[in-house]
Amino acid sequence: MRLVKNRELSPDQAGQYSEVILNVGRQAGLHRVGIAPASKMSRAHDALMARKFAGLSDTMQFTFRNPERSTDPTASMKNARSLVVGAFSYASPIDTTTEPPSARVARYAWSDYYEQLRQGLEAVANFLRNDGWRTIIFADDNSLVDRESAYLAGLGWFGKNANIMIPGAGSYFVLGSVITDAPLVRNERLVSDGCGECRRCLVACPTGAIVEPGVIDARKCLAWLLQKPGVFDWQYREALGDRIYGCDDCQESCPPTIRFGSRQESSSDAQPWISILFLLTSDDEVLLSVVGSWYIADRNPDWIRRNALIVLGNIGDPQSVDVCDVLKVYLEHPDPMLRAHAVWAAARLNLKRLIPFHDTAPLVIDELSRLPEPRVGI
Repeated sequence: MRLVKNRELSPDQAGQYSEVILNVGRQAGLHRVGIAPASKMSRAHDALMARKFAGLSDTMQFTFRNPERSTDPTASMKNARSLVVGAFSYASPIDTTTEPPSARVARYAWSDYYEQLRQGLEAVANFLRNDGWRTIIFADDNSLVDRESAYLAGLGWFGKNANIMIPGAGSYFVLGSVITDAPLVRNERLVSDGCGECRRCLVACPTGAIVEPGVIDARKCLAWLLQKPGVFDWQYREALGDRIYGCDDCQESCPPTIRFGSRQESSSDAQPWISILFLLTSDDEVLLSVVGSWYIADRNPDWIRRNALIVLGNIGDPQSVDVCDVLKVYLEHPDPMLRAHAVWAAARLNLKRLIPFHDTAPLVIDELSRLPEPRVGI
């Protein structure tokens, strides 16, 4: 069934057309599809403002940058009437094959799942455009709060870890929407809370960043701290462990996500691990070509190197010649920010003999004033 713009249809016919749109999304590879109204998201707006006011957003921008826009689809498309919301699964089994020292990459960044999501959303948008309707696609975009859109489309509920939990599937999904002026029939049934009394994600968070059910303090969240420019917060460096991008702990502890999260095979280009020494010895161009799909502040690869130095301090072998050699390079690096993190890594590895204590840069002096204890067992 086609619904050409300006053609009048009965509610039943509009409902049939909406079902056609949902099927287009499913056939294009989207694992879940729903329809929400393109109205102001007052609940999401109030939550963004409250958390921003409380400082829980830290310096994070994204949808906090302009809550008036990110919670109002009509700010992006005047006279928008509907959102077609799609979810694409990145669930896959854990791959433990790695060469040390290697760092963990969060599942959503193992491959470019957003590209596959966009392909499904593009199929929906093309179908609507062919019938004369206007469309705009948003995926991983600060113009629209994707989790609230998914909730309003009936795809799932907000878990205590603030992720959208999809019934029978868990939370390993990337989300996106097509804003359109087509008069689609929205989902009328929202998914009720499925977490119950479970608090496993709150307990599992390595830094206690889930300060209450559904509320994340970005100042403690490792996923944000790995993206945040500047000196990595000293008190969370050991908790970072071997993570280089993102953190999955709150999802890996979630019963429905555990139960349903390993049913899909990893894609052939999946990258669950990455060599720390590769990150620390590659030039800018090579480094960015390998981690190009990651969010990196100002596209500055030194933030990845900063993270890699912390991971090296947490998991590196102090007996390794390669580890010592790379630390020597960074302890004399022109950038004091990288020298400072190299100082921390060397101290953690009980390699204080490598540290140039004569460094006069304020960032390095600060690190030298509070060297960490070596790792247990070193």
